[in-house]
Amino acid sequence: MQLQPEPIQRVPEHNALPGHHHSVVPAAATVSTAAYLPRTGWTATASDEETTGVNGRAANVLDGKADTIWHSRWSGTPQKLPRSITIDMHRPQTVSALVYQPRQSTSDKGSANGRIGQYEISLSTDGKNWTSVSRGTLTDDATVKTLEFTPQSARYVQLIALTEAGNRGPWASAAEINLTPPTAPLVNLPRTDWTATASDEETTGVNGRAANVLDGKADTIWHSRWSGTPQKLPRSITIDMHRPQTVSALVYQPRLSTSDKGSANGRIGQYEINLSTDGKNWTSVSRGTLTDDATVKTLEFTPQSARYVQLIALTEAGNRGPWASAAEINLAGPADPAEHGSWGPKIDLPLVPAAAAVLPNNKLLLWSSNRPASFVGDHGYTQTAILDLTTGNISASRINVTHHDMFCPGTAILADGRVLVTGGKDSDSASIYDPYADKWSSTTKMNIPRGYQAMTPLSTGKAFVLGGSWSDAKGGKDGEVWSPVDGSWHRLKVPVTSTLTQDEVFRSDNHQWLYAFSNGRVLQFGPSKQMNWIETEGDGDIKKAADRADSGDAMNGNGIAYDVNKLLTLGGAPHYELNNATNHAYTLELTHTDDAKQPEVKAQRTGDMAFPRTFSNSVVMPDGKVAVFGGQAYSHPFTDDAAVLTPELWDPETGKFTPLASMRVPRTYHSEATLLPDGRIFTGGGGLCPDTCSTNHPDGQIFTPPYLINKDGTKRSRPEIDLAPTTAENGKKITVTTKQVVKSFVLVRTSVVTHSTNNDQRRIPLTSEAKGANNYELSIPGSGTALPGTYMLFALDGNGTPSVAKVMKINTLAKPK
Repeated sequence: MQLQPEPIQRVPEHNALPGHHHSVVPAAATVSTAAYLPRTGWTATASDEETTGVNGRAANVLDGKADTIWHSRWSGTPQKLPRSITIDMHRPQTVSALVYQPRQSTSDKGSANGRIGQYEISLSTDGKNWTSVSRGTLTDDATVKTLEFTPQSARYVQLIALTEAGNRGPWASAAEINLTPPTAPLVNLPRTDWTATASDEETTGVNGRAANVLDGKADTIWHSRWSGTPQKLPRSITIDMHRPQTVSALVYQPRLSTSDKGSANGRIGQYEINLSTDGKNWTSVSRGTLTDDATVKTLEFTPQSARYVQLIALTEAGNRGPWASAAEINLAGPADPAEHGSWGPKIDLPLVPAAAAVLPNNKLLLWSSNRPASFVGDHGYTQTAILDLTTGNISASRINVTHHDMFCPGTAILADGRVLVTGGKDSDSASIYDPYADKWSSTTKMNIPRGYQAMTPLSTGKAFVLGGSWSDAKGGKDGEVWSPVDGSWHRLKVPVTSTLTQDEVFRSDNHQWLYAFSNGRVLQFGPSKQMNWIETEGDGDIKKAADRADSGDAMNGNGIAYDVNKLLTLGGAPHYELNNATNHAYTLELTHTDDAKQPEVKAQRTGDMAFPRTFSNSVVMPDGKVAVFGGQAYSHPFTDDAAVLTPELWDPETGKFTPLASMRVPRTYHSEATLLPDGRIFTGGGGLCPDTCSTNHPDGQIFTPPYLINKDGTKRSRPEIDLAPTTAENGKKITVTTKQVVKSFVLVRTSVVTHSTNNDQRRIPLTSEAKGANNYELSIPGSGTALPGTYMLFALDGNGTPSVAKVMKINTLAKPK
């Protein structure tokens, strides 16, 4: 049965684009040593300040002491919000972020009163004329908040408190305020032919050779000598690139210390970085102190040409002994946007987006669990948010009507553009979101309760689900099909046993990669090394297709349809957690694809990624290239340990990966990425732990690929689609008008992603024929290729630059084939 939808009561949050806002990046998440602007000669004034009850003067935000604060006046009759504090730098400087340290609230530091909730940042050159550059909402805690905006020159920076974070009163406060200069974009340098040497290395007790920092494995390390009588600190390790290159950062991966990886000994505390062109004469370029954890540290400095880069350990981070160690060392240089793309400022979100769906109205549907930043218990509701990509507005809503906690679900976008979400925490439930009405409703419950299952839309307009032993009983999560006609589920004779990895029972059927084909058929092509053909019509069937070349099981890797009947798989690990990831990638091609026969699957290894990855996300772009974001080199859920900060771009013409501009925020477990209708890519999330954790990332960023950027860094001119139909039928032709001559057209299906799995995503190049000036006739493929559903239609010019897409529904009635 289909239950009637109920209107959603949305709570407006703030405008996120183009002003952009902070995301709280915990100290343990990632470390960058980019400096604050020097505060010498700065002054601070405020709309008002408390001077009677306490010393709450504005000047306290510049004294370098976290336990002294500016506090708005509260004695007597305090005025209402908003309150503001203004920094005068006494000369114009280019600023890109305000760093806000809220007041502390320890047992000896008093209350949290005045912590800022909703805020606005304005800039001025003269203190009279102001430009608003950022608005957002901050969490009610004492963590440092970095509030980013587009870099601008200003003398005055004003922070306006619009609300108090805990609604405790009409107050505002701040412990410290810093400002940051623009951060230069980075890109990792290829490590081909590099070598590493060290002041000393352990070779007796363990393999602690210096060369291990270049082997791509997060669980092998360089360790200074500790057997016998170890020498005192400092210790050093030197990278020889064997040719001069411009370097602007050293990326240090400390050793891991999980239950199976031993101690944290040797993690570097105080450090120094030196550069040299000849290995004899050295220049010191950076000094600092690192936190004692396993997160990646990006140690930045002024770009310089060097052949040798030396990292000196001056102290051990935990004072455990006179040791030094490193798991991996990478070097980065300045990124070129035309070659490596560029990142926009972070977008503050009201939740950690563990799932995201691209909607046909240029919006993103995002959701977490029953809490915005954690999952605890079973509550029968879900925290959601809508990001309007046109206006930048974000609205949040708790979905109660379906009585469904949609954390760790199966997902699919249906033929009519609605989003079907199944299982998860409420493991037998199924819910549907209608983007046209902005309404959620329930549909019939599944026959088999599931969590971490895989779903895909089918060529018949139905939806198929398989696996999901994370929730409810373990094992036996056989296939079933949902019908859009009456919302019913039909259990199939498709046992899950043929699709399992060699992992624990409740992990072995998780996050499967499914590619829907004609006549309701599905290729299950991972993460198990054995691939299978599945029939979903009638009572169903499953047969072995082939093994995925020399690949082993690749849990928490992912697969993507980059062309018609052509698939790419990336990364993964033999087991769900506490395993080394692989950097291997494979292409699959379906041959002999007439409807009367079972297609053959030809699998072969393509070029390797530079970085091993598990929990990464991949996105196919209109030009057929595939971008992969984030992940970990060693699978450790709910942490940012061994995070991979360098995205990579795969080119189907060469089979090779090249680096893209580095990310500043780790995107690991519970992150996602998806193509937007304007050809850019949204990626966000990470964290969302069973309880509050330091690796939550309630934020996102938008990546602009190189195909949208000129060599001089300006935006490329883009082809434009003038007229296109909003609906089309499989096997028929449509007419499209452009504003200039274009080279080709492609369809990319709108999609929904969670837990690195996006079975909706597929790219379909179209056959086109010119029909006069800027008029083209396009052939829409059959439903086995263009699954019924919502698509983004892109036009591409001769340089591979895509238009902004027109969104269309194909074969809305989903007539079975």
